[in-house]
Amino acid sequence: MPSVAAEPGPFVFDLDSTVLVVIDMQRDFLMAGGFGESLGNDVSQLRRTIEPLAALMAAWRAAGLPIVHTREGHLPDLSDCPPAKLSRGAPSMRIGDPGAFGRILIRGEYGHDIVDELQPLDGEPVVDKPGKGAFYATNFAETLDKYGAKRLIVTGVTTEVCVHTTVREANDRGYECLVLADCVGSYFPEFQQAGLKMIAAQGGIFGWVASSPELIAALQESK
Repeated sequence: MPSVAAEPGPFVFDLDSTVLVVIDMQRDFLMAGGFGESLGNDVSQLRRTIEPLAALMAAWRAAGLPIVHTREGHLPDLSDCPPAKLSRGAPSMRIGDPGAFGRILIRGEYGHDIVDELQPLDGEPVVDKPGKGAFYATNFAETLDKYGAKRLIVTGVTTEVCVHTTVREANDRGYECLVLADCVGSYFPEFQQAGLKMIAAQGGIFGWVASSPELIAALQESK
């Protein structure tokens, strides 16, 4: 089986039971003028992940392996958005309000969708989630089951929020997770560093951490 140099040790995976997960690479989070920037964040910290993730997705697809995408967002009537979440952001720039790319984080709006560079291909599942984690109130677990997934390659944004929440629950559910440092991003560099250290600490308490070139090389060697 392919092996990737990682922290805290090699990540060994079976091509038949490994899924690439791409978390919330949405315009509202990554584009200038979107919800993320309206909260005072530097979107360039997230946009640096686009190029390496696009290269990884191309290699993954070339190997004929499955990709599952997620999007965080809510129903137009906001019935699935709890008050504690709805109150975040400046007045008139909160979830559901008009933004630069349509209503902020509302399903079906331009800003809710994935950035152009990383658009899913036909047949690649897109899981819409109302919370931070991919498992909560979604069909994510059922989607992974269809692929016989035992290991997840985790990418996307943000490292300390939606990525961490998903990886922690995946670990509890028995999945082995490899998080790719150059394909996950945080608006805060210090959170990025700490978030990655937390995953691989204590012998890999939540999973493994590597970079995408090592995984691409392992894919190529497995041909």
